[in-house]
Amino acid sequence: MLPPNGEPGLNATARSHAPRYDVVVLGGGVAGLYAALGAARQGARILVLAKGGPRSTASHRAQGGIAAALGSDDSPSLHAADTERAGRGLCRPSAVDVLVEEAPERIADLVDLGVRFDDVLGLEGGHSRRRVLSVDGAGTGAKVAAALGAQVLAHAGIDVSRDERALDLWCAEGRCVGVVTDRRSVSTPATLLATGGAAALWERTTNPPGATGDGIAMAYRAGAAVADLELVQFHPTALAGTDLLLSEALRGDGALLVDGEGRRFTDELAPRDEVARAIGARGTALLDLRPVDRSRFPGLMATIEGAGYDPGADPVPVAPAAHYTMGGVVTDLHARTEVAGLYAMGEVACTGVHGANRLASNSLLECLVFAERGARAALAETGPSGALPPAPDILRSSPEAERITPGVRRAVWREAGLVRQASGLEALRRSPVPLVRLIAEAALARTESRGAHFRADFPTEDPALAGHFVLRAGQAPVLEHWD
Repeated sequence: MLPPNGEPGLNATARSHAPRYDVVVLGGGVAGLYAALGAARQGARILVLAKGGPRSTASHRAQGGIAAALGSDDSPSLHAADTERAGRGLCRPSAVDVLVEEAPERIADLVDLGVRFDDVLGLEGGHSRRRVLSVDGAGTGAKVAAALGAQVLAHAGIDVSRDERALDLWCAEGRCVGVVTDRRSVSTPATLLATGGAAALWERTTNPPGATGDGIAMAYRAGAAVADLELVQFHPTALAGTDLLLSEALRGDGALLVDGEGRRFTDELAPRDEVARAIGARGTALLDLRPVDRSRFPGLMATIEGAGYDPGADPVPVAPAAHYTMGGVVTDLHARTEVAGLYAMGEVACTGVHGANRLASNSLLECLVFAERGARAALAETGPSGALPPAPDILRSSPEAERITPGVRRAVWREAGLVRQASGLEALRRSPVPLVRLIAEAALARTESRGAHFRADFPTEDPALAGHFVLRAGQAPVLEHWD
């Protein structure tokens, strides 16, 4: 999807100190591509920087679909109610309203851009209506990303550079004025973070290896607030021993969770935090796909068979894995962070829309809705008034990923997994990875169990903590309430 050798006509070692681009987008997944396209359709000149190819993004792995209230028995208000119920009292109401009200328009735009959704709306855990739009059963993320990628590459106003890693944000006069990469520095009035989440910090994950929270860490170093870092969703059904996600759509179509004796032990369509802990208490479980019309999921069935299982003959083993980062860089409803000129959208951002537990198939929707809003807002940026200071020394910048060893990932899974307690979280505060230390700090502050965050030493919900723990550099976590 993305060209291998950077932008056409660009010296990769050059350092640009004049804003050649109106907007620079960091990230090549659905949020980044849609933001780039949205800004370019308004006449802006865009640069997209992607540290890997299209298959390296979490968007490419997103299976289930995109939620939108399109059915005759559905409405945005019902979609909002389901989102808030799953979010366990932490969803930001204004963000939820924006998400569900703008969902149908974003779906219509995808259709105009060439996405061909399946004919039947799907049902997934936590939804009270069939409202999940999918492509080829469980190929939604890859198909949507491919359609957007084709549009981005065809647009004369967008340059794309693949295999270029952002190392740090370039800041001056209290605002972000660009980005420093492993090749160069680029100045711009508006920098859009769409770098994805941090679930690959956990040993067991459904995410690609690069999903280590680079954008969250960069934004925090630049002075942006981050929030809800303790709230990481564990998907109930990854194929045991692999990073292969077995879509919630399978359970929506009748797949059953059973124990070794073939007995059901949980509600397959309960919110993900409940199902994940029910499976986690057993270590593994079996997903019985025999009741499902497996022809609706040809690609996924082929992958399962390639792993050595026959889903038509026997249930397959599944176990929870870290899947989605609810927290991230704090933004308003137009993707603005607390640093002028810096925007965040998609999984890297924290709008508060997901609360303590994301509703299935709201993630790609969030990418689309807030990328569109952020792209429009970014075009109003004019940049600093004076000359820019030198960009940060690229030789002194080191990607956080270099410190993320298998031992770090094992420790994060062990101490900040499905069940946490103070002693393990205190140990993580000594991690060599700064973002892991922030996650531990936030998890220690939330002395309760809520949604995806379960503390063995504080096993119940505390109404006094129905807010968002916000971290700013040099400050202790602060509990904030967002309207």
